[in-house]
Amino acid sequence: MTVDRAQLASRLDQTLLRRDAGPRETRAWIEAQTGLGFAALCVSPFAVPMAAAALAGTATRVCSVVAFPFGFTLGLAKADEARRLVAAGAVEIDMVCEIGALCEHDEKWVLDDIREVVRAADEESAGAAITKVILETGLLPDEATIRLGCRLAEDAGARFVKTSTGFGPRGASVEDVRVMRSAVGTRLGVKAAGGIRDLDAALAMIDAGADRIGTSSGAGILAQLDERPTS
Repeated sequence: MTVDRAQLASRLDQTLLRRDAGPRETRAWIEAQTGLGFAALCVSPFAVPMAAAALAGTATRVCSVVAFPFGFTLGLAKADEARRLVAAGAVEIDMVCEIGALCEHDEKWVLDDIREVVRAADEESAGAAITKVILETGLLPDEATIRLGCRLAEDAGARFVKTSTGFGPRGASVEDVRVMRSAVGTRLGVKAAGGIRDLDAALAMIDAGADRIGTSSGAGILAQLDERPTS
């Protein structure tokens, strides 16, 4: 796939979700990413207000996470977290679904879990927020379960499905992305995340059908593109 720098940056959700990254480090990181043209900066919940202030007036969106990274929080608590994050300035919510229920194919549980978050984000943002559902594909037993998670996310009103938290047994794979793209067609976006640290890996995920790439290495990926011969 051939992309220019702006096109690639607009596909990247540059991410800082390390547990040891405190307010000072996070603020400096946000300032360093501003102006690089990323689709979103994905930050820990405490950092949403500072990210919203730094990104005001730019095309880069503020993203944060709900029930991260395990997903087993009560559905109403997830909804409250999403509502508070949107009120603080987030316009994209990456929620972890109830992974155990998905593994057991408990459709109602998973559907209700996602729907509560989508509804809360939509109500708080007047429909402007984007909810992405993290399936944690590395924990799912088979392709059929990935497809089920995609269907339930769509039925619940989510706008994206996402592969991984980056804290699971493995990150994204090209095959995960292909399966998810096949499951959702053009109706939902697909975000690949987890272990994507270089340009070739990012381009492989895009070729497989990913609309967005979640990575903590976005600046480095752009630098690799800059260094790559154009001919």
